[in-house]
Amino acid sequence: MEYRQLGRSRIRVSAICLGTMTFGEQNTEAEGHQQLDYALEQGINFIDTAELYPIPPCRETQGRTETIIGNWLKKRNNRDQVILATKVVGPGRDWLDHFRGGDNRLDRKNIEAAIEGSLRRLQTDYIDYYQVHWPDRQTNCFGKLEFPWPDPPETGEIPIEETLEVLGDLVKSGKVREIGVSNETPWGTLRYLCLAEERGWARIQGIQNPYSLLNRSFEVGLSEITYREQVGLLAYSPLGFGVLSGKYLGGRRPAGARLTRFPDYTRYSNPRAEAATAAYVELAREAGMDPAQMALAFVTGRPFTTSTIIGATTLEQLRTDIDSVNLQLDAPLLEAIDGIHQRYPNPSP
Repeated sequence: MEYRQLGRSRIRVSAICLGTMTFGEQNTEAEGHQQLDYALEQGINFIDTAELYPIPPCRETQGRTETIIGNWLKKRNNRDQVILATKVVGPGRDWLDHFRGGDNRLDRKNIEAAIEGSLRRLQTDYIDYYQVHWPDRQTNCFGKLEFPWPDPPETGEIPIEETLEVLGDLVKSGKVREIGVSNETPWGTLRYLCLAEERGWARIQGIQNPYSLLNRSFEVGLSEITYREQVGLLAYSPLGFGVLSGKYLGGRRPAGARLTRFPDYTRYSNPRAEAATAAYVELAREAGMDPAQMALAFVTGRPFTTSTIIGATTLEQLRTDIDSVNLQLDAPLLEAIDGIHQRYPNPSP
């Protein structure tokens, strides 16, 4: 396993990170513990979760993923062997009214309550890497390309300055080692960085955004910022909800698979995404590669990627995904990938 520096921090994380949003919904606690054990055996030291998880989010299961991880940490007594990352939710009064009375904003009251809940469920007294799950303001994330011009004008958004000050205080208190953002834009990323420099506050060390063969929008704007400013990309959905494995091609819906169970998640399964996926799967097979491993190796090999976040529902999937770290894509294959990208640019933004 390869280990990479997280931003400018002293933390070194595995090039593959274990995502856990299936724990407590698609995976039982026992299955989650099996995945955690196997990942650790393979050299993965980076575990990502969130107070929101499992997915899909709902009142009845909220926090269950962190609880499963916390029980594993207590049972194994191995807290010092892992880099533990979690997230505080952004606003979502219309669909997250079970968070703090439906007033879940990125202000001091909410962030301090969120970290205490995560620490309790994870059964630890510190988080290695604490992230803002999505911005407090209206912006173009979660599959949007155009800026959502607010009409009427936005009211009540929490300024990044306030959010960053609270996160910095958590670092000073020792409850958090490093901080980062997720689902953030170029403007938001630079605002966090500039404020940290101006005020001498804690600096974001990473950004967790979607990045895959079906969504390379990170390359426009954000890749240069993160590369030059040393803010590592933690790439999520590198397989596009498993679509890039090819298992959904031709309308197939395998029993128990994520899109079979949750058909409303259509971001990676529109007609253009399916056509692009078919081309990538064919290319991988012509090269004698597993399609999922080729897709993951592409993401892990990018110069701005610090860690690729994988999620699996079976140990077989987990083995395949982790083994992708040993793949090197040569120049002709990368050129062929770019050719497909030019034909089907970002079908799943």
